[in-house]
Amino acid sequence: MRLKFQWVLLVSLAVLSAGADDKDAADVLTNEAPSAERKFLILTVATEETSGYKRYQRSVKINGLPVKVLGLGEEWKGGDMANSVGGGQKVLMLRKELELHKDDPEKIIMFTDAYDVLFNANEEKILEQFHQFNARVVFSAEGFCWPDPNLASKYPEVERGKRFLNSGLFMGYAPELYKILNDGEIANDDDDQLYYTKIFLDEKKREKLNIKLDHRSEIFQNLNGAISDVELRFIGTESHLENTVYNTVPLVIHANGPTKLFLNTLGNYIPKSWNAEEGCLNCWEDMNSLEKKKPKDFPKVVIGIFIENPTPFFEEFLHKFLALSYPKDKINLYIHNGASYHAKQIAGFVESHGKEYASVKLINHDENVKEWHARNLGIEECLKKKCEYYFNVDSLAQIDNPHTLKLLIEQNRPVVAPMMIRPYQAWSNFWGSLTTDGFYARSIDYMEIVQGQRRGLWNVPFVTSIYLVRGDIIHNPKTKPSYIYNLLDADMAFCTNMRNNDVYLYVTNRLDWGHLVTVDNFETHHFNNELYEIQNNRWDWEKRYLHVNYSQNLDTNLNVTMPCPDVFWFPMVTERFCDELVGEMENFGQWSDGTNTDPRLEGGYENVPTRDIHMRQVGMDHQWLAFLRDYVRPLQERVFLGYQHYPPRSTMNFVVRYRPDEQPFLKPHHDSSTYTINLALNRPKIDYEGGGCRFLRYNCSVQDTRKGWMLMHPGRLTHYHEGLYVTKGTRYIMISFVDP
Repeated sequence: MRLKFQWVLLVSLAVLSAGADDKDAADVLTNEAPSAERKFLILTVATEETSGYKRYQRSVKINGLPVKVLGLGEEWKGGDMANSVGGGQKVLMLRKELELHKDDPEKIIMFTDAYDVLFNANEEKILEQFHQFNARVVFSAEGFCWPDPNLASKYPEVERGKRFLNSGLFMGYAPELYKILNDGEIANDDDDQLYYTKIFLDEKKREKLNIKLDHRSEIFQNLNGAISDVELRFIGTESHLENTVYNTVPLVIHANGPTKLFLNTLGNYIPKSWNAEEGCLNCWEDMNSLEKKKPKDFPKVVIGIFIENPTPFFEEFLHKFLALSYPKDKINLYIHNGASYHAKQIAGFVESHGKEYASVKLINHDENVKEWHARNLGIEECLKKKCEYYFNVDSLAQIDNPHTLKLLIEQNRPVVAPMMIRPYQAWSNFWGSLTTDGFYARSIDYMEIVQGQRRGLWNVPFVTSIYLVRGDIIHNPKTKPSYIYNLLDADMAFCTNMRNNDVYLYVTNRLDWGHLVTVDNFETHHFNNELYEIQNNRWDWEKRYLHVNYSQNLDTNLNVTMPCPDVFWFPMVTERFCDELVGEMENFGQWSDGTNTDPRLEGGYENVPTRDIHMRQVGMDHQWLAFLRDYVRPLQERVFLGYQHYPPRSTMNFVVRYRPDEQPFLKPHHDSSTYTINLALNRPKIDYEGGGCRFLRYNCSVQDTRKGWMLMHPGRLTHYHEGLYVTKGTRYIMISFVDP
């Protein structure tokens, strides 16, 4: 999909002081007329400029709405509304503001909460829908009677729709709203919804003031208890929320109760954030471009590298980290190595490259620093260095795109993670949603994001493994990250604290950034441990061990090399694979004696014995069967047409060693297989002299074998063969008798 890289906002946003009579408020205007002259005004209360507030501002800006913000910079005294009752302070602020508008019978004022509300309509649509009610005041409605369920029976019956008043969204004419706001006494920490509810339930007041509820979400959509009622819809370049129960299109959306995360998901699309035709529109907003800056002027970054577990393919991790396209003198390294397994690698890395960076601080495994404490110390290091960004990188995150750090900085979000997945899996470094107890839940768009069907920048509740934190978040005591929260693990604690502080977490899949390795079940007792990762980390295994030309074997437009009749030759594995497999066998060292007696076999007798070690002996039998299934079988099906057996079976998989002083050759024989593979593990005329394989029926020999290349030939009847004499050095080959 071709994304558009430009987005022009419809209106500009100006924040002005409100004058001598109301210094604690600000006008957010979207046209040239002063708010006092307008006949429509939106009021909201916000004491802090949190992520939720900034999202609210954006939706105002996109829709060209006139909003006045009350309370910015004031101390919040309205109670803990997230966990209890409260909000009376909002009523008192509105009461004061309505003094300015109480005598204008034509002025319509809307109130909305600020931190959990989105607009998806302009003034014209909102007013048009409001006038349909023929009311002086309209409150939003919800399905729960809060905060006093005992009042539920006093509500008027409703034939269809939500029955109960919600105070987070309402609108009406100024005189009537003024009367409502001055109907009785209320303290800062009293409950605002209870205040409005009692007025509504007074039938005389309700009729006199002509108050109605938006039962079917024609203007206002409260999400609590109604998430299953709504669906995102995309029509061309427009995206909106549809209430499928009432067949309405709500214009203002409120995440009351425990629905904040769902609103975060909706905010990824509306208003004008993402659509199927243009892709991600909000990706290009508030960018912090580094294009015109010289490297010496780039932001100062502290990068925290965390090695909490033995990690496969850590060598590649370090190489890719070194390749990051960012001035190293602008990077301060903080490394926590909690795995003794990597001590030598880390020491070598610091010794070889530490001087390239502005500074390096290393906490080693023998200092016994717990993970949560080590991560908190990384944040402290950022504070000490007066960093502008903090880049958390766990060892399991392989950064394949060298421009990752620079592009994340340019994205300019409070916390942003480059999306990474475990190849061939849907496992990623983010969660799209959470369960009620704070654990993983699949969001409505998780699979589309993970599979790259939707590319963009996504507000999510949880990120891990690799993410960038903006410096202002760290330097602000209210939002400073912490990796401690009850008994949660470090990552969950970090994200919980960020969410509780209303700091949004983002993940971006605009580009392909890298991938995750699987550290689970990584065995570290072998001589070459990554050899065994063919199933757990297939992607990385292929990059290190599969021959660079392997895929050409599957190209039907290319001929397969055939040195002898029905003997096929394929490039299969890298020289490193060959060296490590030989090293694994020599480290094990228990070569068979080359006699007919072989206790490893059923029956204990080998008809054509060799000096060998079985894959089973070094714990690699299952991995080798995966090699036969995934890489050998497709080649067999190409050259031996019509023969299919899935998965391939093989009970004889072994490395053979030929030496002049041990066993220099092998007498003519048939293999007990349908077909045999013979993988050359070292080089003729360099590592050994002589050797090779002769097929007697065709009087055809293959002697100039190639390291990492595989011969494949039928096992019975036609391909009677012998191992030719090795005259000098040591020859190693890997043999499998497939489908005996």
